[in-house]
Amino acid sequence: MTIKTLGELKSSGYKSRSVKEELRENLIKQLQEREEGFEGVLGYDETVIPELQTAILSRHNVLLLGLRGQAKTRIARLMINLLDEYVPYVEGSEIFDDPLNPISWFAKEEIKIKGDATPIAWLHRSERYTEKLATPDVTVADLVGDVDPIKAATHKLTYNDERVIHFGLIPRAHRGIFVINELPDLQARIQVALFNMLQEKDIQIRGFKLRLPLDIQFVFTANPEDYTNRGSIVTPLKDRIESQILTHYPKTIDISRAITFQEARLSPEQRTKIEVDGLLKNLVEQIAFEARKSEFIDQKSGVSARLTISAYENLVSTAERRMLLNREEKTFARIADLTGIIPAITGKIELVYEGELEGPIHVANKLIGSALRTLFVQYFPDPEKIKKTKSTNPYQEIIDWFTTGNKLDLTDALSVDQYKKILIHVPGLKTVVQGLHKNLTENQELLLMEFVIHGLAEYSQLSKNYLSGGFAFSDMFGSLFNSSFEQDDEDNLDDEDFR
Repeated sequence: MTIKTLGELKSSGYKSRSVKEELRENLIKQLQEREEGFEGVLGYDETVIPELQTAILSRHNVLLLGLRGQAKTRIARLMINLLDEYVPYVEGSEIFDDPLNPISWFAKEEIKIKGDATPIAWLHRSERYTEKLATPDVTVADLVGDVDPIKAATHKLTYNDERVIHFGLIPRAHRGIFVINELPDLQARIQVALFNMLQEKDIQIRGFKLRLPLDIQFVFTANPEDYTNRGSIVTPLKDRIESQILTHYPKTIDISRAITFQEARLSPEQRTKIEVDGLLKNLVEQIAFEARKSEFIDQKSGVSARLTISAYENLVSTAERRMLLNREEKTFARIADLTGIIPAITGKIELVYEGELEGPIHVANKLIGSALRTLFVQYFPDPEKIKKTKSTNPYQEIIDWFTTGNKLDLTDALSVDQYKKILIHVPGLKTVVQGLHKNLTENQELLLMEFVIHGLAEYSQLSKNYLSGGFAFSDMFGSLFNSSFEQDDEDNLDDEDFR
């Protein structure tokens, strides 16, 4: 910037604005010019973003309240785009004093001594953002500040002198945005220390009362679960936060997909060599939707959007691993590859007691099965409706093939040729797919053929067992009889051993 002294700044006609006024005026300009705001935050156009804009226009401090993985921190970080690109400050000031409205002893003395020759520096908007994760070990000294005995001794100052104070994170965020993530995790006595800073704008450090009218836009984030499990926001502090905005998970598969593809970290080779059909993309998203209503999962904890992001990355990598082992040039993801996303699911869900009894892997497999069942009827006729109406069953030839004792193993290790050979071998499978879906590529056709097998299993027309890296399919009733005979053998063996 060309302006380097206080005198030049005054001559330029520069006018000071509070950070809330700055955000408000820049947002007004953005709305009037129909510019896109909060880029990369999807699914909030009709809910969270309008409420946040209203809060900014009202010059409010904000609390973003929502379950994990709902982009609360990202929204807070994007607010810096509403700040001016550069603002001037008194050079050397540790709290970036406004040259036209200094508040610290240092800045006031500089201007008093040097007058219009006071050096001016410029602060970029990216440096006006401060973020702190609230943890139980955070202290008042971390956030507000403390008396520095070394500074007092070095400069031979008494403890009544403002210069002995070492400022904490909040004073250093003067003229910027200060974010506290997971506010309920902050100890109640630390939350109390924020009262005056939000309302009266003074700070107290070890009995040292200092009137310091800080200019800060506060943004807090919190998880509703925290109110009962880990801590709470003390009522007087919550009362001082003018706007509380509720975030939420994506409401549709399309929005959820868009978020996943935006955030998934894939290499250029993965993007070009691994084909992922829309069916599989939807299945990954549907798994999260199933999890958010599952009786085995703690719904108060939430199911983060990070589940689908990690799951999609694992899906692609599972297909990539097969491609590399089979020395193929390219491949496409299959439904059997969903076994590779189980680690991404188990690490992202909090189980209730019933879920713990089932086990995380079993719950993950149930979620995958539920997603397959939900989406199957969007692509093919509902097997249950066919049975109830006693209409012609398009799946009968497939079911009969399994009834005669045939079995089918589909794993994520099969080469493309092996995968194709196994599916083509099942009579009636290709006919069902081609009869309902036209103009498919060969890969799409094979994927839907596999989907039919999985769908019939989820609707109890076939038996499905889990293999290492895949699934085994067989006749439903034959499987029941075999398991019954095996159980009888085990019972007899136990009786014999007991005798």
